[in-house]
Amino acid sequence: MARKRYSDEDVLKLLREIELKLADRDDVRTGCRLVGVSDATYYNWRRRFGGIGKSQLSELRGLERENARLKSSRDRGRDAAA
Repeated sequence: MARKRYSDEDVLKLLREIELKLADRDDVRTGCRLVGVSDATYYNWRRRFGGIGKSQLSELRGLERENARLKSSRDRGRDAAA
């Protein structure tokens, strides 16, 4: 089976859909099956994105980009010193 990559916005949308299914008294496995993801994927996404909105998601992205930039500049500094 081919592996799908979902954007962060898509993940938030799918998490919301699953949460609505759970509110309708479906179990996790059924809710995940209806949106086309495994229950393990749901739990991983919920751990990473649980409870955040779109505005917080854009802030998270900005922090991740800044962190990557700082790490690369740190690594360049190490290479220059060596």
